[in-house]
This record gives sequence, structure tokens and C-alpha cells, in this order.
Amino acid sequence: MTAKRVALTGGIATGKSYVLSRLAAAGIPTLDADVLAREAVAPGSEGLAAVIRRFGTGVLNNNGGLDRGALASIVFNDATARHDLEAIVHPSVRAATDAWLDGLDDRHRFAVVAIPLLYETGRETDFDAVVVTTCPPDVQLQRLISRDGLSEDDARRRIAAQWPVADKVRRADHVIETGGTFDETDRQVDTLIGAL
Repeated sequence: MTAKRVALTGGIATGKSYVLSRLAAAGIPTLDADVLAREAVAPGSEGLAAVIRRFGTGVLNNNGGLDRGALASIVFNDATARHDLEAIVHPSVRAATDAWLDGLDDRHRFAVVAIPLLYETGRETDFDAVVVTTCPPDVQLQRLISRDGLSEDDARRRIAAQWPVADKVRRADHVIETGGTFDETDRQVDTLIGAL
């Protein structure tokens, strides 16, 4: 029996990383597409070379690596630039995700891949089930501001760059509401594990 392929998505700062960490702690195979995206543009990679060709050396830090803040200030203010970056990063992330899923051990009932832009990239049909994390919009905004040190305007731009969370919730097979306590979220994760 092959493992069920489950995608975990949601809006930025809606608790995906926390839920993924709880699933991993329960012994479920997990993969984070954000980690793959960072690896795709690591120093010396073809991805980073492509980013430099498109955006120039101003997006590099003093060590020759990607200055994520500098790049973010460009792509979250210019939809064309954001799409260009996605065209560089997403093929590598998709290939690595597919390779990981194909290599899963048959003894696992299911595995979870966190993909923030699952719906935006049309990948939902690649999975057997989709889990969406959500929280109230004001909580999402405050989390993003405090987590990333953004101004309210910058935080709102980043949220607006993704599909509305409500649209993702409507398409989901499972929803985890992360606006309450950690214990409340943990109970929902336990229920999800049982359901899957």
C-alpha cells in the first residue's frame, strides 16, 4: 500500500509550520516546501544564478547568499517580479517534492508536504487530501508583523499576494483553526491524524 499524499497549506502566518511540526513529532513523514525553496537558491546553485540574472546583485548579502529581505521588498511590490521568481524556484521545489514522495516507505499510511502556494500553483490535484490552516485575519496580520518585523502595509501586501484563506478553506478536505490555544490546535491535529 502506498502512502496517502497529503498537502498542508493555508495563508502566510496561519500556523502551517506549527501544525507540520506536530505531525512530524507524531512520527508522520513531513516535508516543508519552504525549506526546498531556500535550497533551490542556495549559494552556488543554478537557482541563485538565475535570481541574480533576473534581479541583479543587489539581492545578495555580504556573504554572496540571497538577501531575502531585499528580494522580498521587490517581489511583494511587483507582481511580475514575483511571478518571475516563482518561475525560477517552483520547478526545483516540485521536482524535489515529487522525488521525496516517490521515495516514501510503504509502511507509512500517509505523508504530509507543506506547500504554502499549493492552490496558487495548481498542485492540489497532485495530492490525495488537502489540509488548510486558518486563523482570524487580525491574528494572521499581527503574527506576520511580529514574526517578520514588518510594517502593517508590508504585512498586508504579503497576505494579499496569496489567495484569500477563506477560498483555500472552501476547497480543503480538512481545516485546522489555529487562532486559539496551542492545546486547541494540538487536539485538532490529533483528530486529523486519526481521520487520515
